Formats: sequence, structure tokens, C-alpha cells
Amino acid sequence: MTPELTALSLATLLQVVQFLAYAIPANREVGPGYTMSARDHAPSRPMSDRTARLGRAFDNHFEGLILFTIAVGVIQMSGQNSTFTAICAWTYLIARVAYVPAYAMGLRPYRSLIWSIGFLATLLMLLAALI
Repeated sequence: MTPELTALSLATLLQVVQFLAYAIPANREVGPGYTMSARDHAPSRPMSDRTARLGRAFDNHFEGLILFTIAVGVIQMSGQNSTFTAICAWTYLIARVAYVPAYAMGLRPYRSLIWSIGFLATLLMLLAALI
């Protein structure tokens, strides 16, 4: 497996870990009656700030993971794997791992800086495929 595909696989597993890190406290805080419902209305009890942040970090990773998956797919299908694209892929993954606790703890502006590093790594992979 190429380094880019390995980073993509691990990034996907990170999404699973993020789901658990969010879902377990959310179920405790708002109750399974709400979390298993259609969620047509707001919960009767609010989530803690930390749990809500974990939920937003989880959603944010879905958005970033889509772009990263496209970048890895383009690199793989075009056969343009290189040391540079491998470094970009691992940089994305490390940034995403660092982003979760930074967001959960409300570390501003560091979480935005960490997000930017991951986004830039994805962008550079796509640009590398076009050059």
C-alpha cells in the first residue's frame, strides 16, 4: 500500500474514533431517547461545550476527508505518488489528529492554524498532480 493510501485509511479510522469520542458523551448528556430519535426538535438538555465541539470537529473532518480522499484518488489513479505527496498525506493526517483535541479544548487560534495545515497539505497534493 502506498503512503498516501495508508494515510487515507488511518484518516478514515480517525473518523471512527471521533464518532465514538462524540457519540458516547452525547448519549450520556442528552440521553438515548433523543439520539435515537428523528431529531425533529432540539434536545431537552444541552450538551456540554466540549461534547458539542467534538461533534463539530467530527463534522469538520467529514468535509476535509472528502477533499483529502479526492487528492489521494487523483494521485493514485494518475500514478503520481512521490515523496512530496507522501509527506503531504502524512501532514494531513497529523494535522487532523492534532485538530481534534485542539478543537475540543477550544484552543484558539491554534485549531484554525492546525486546520489550515491539513487543508494546505491536501491542496498541495492536488496541485502536485496537475504539475
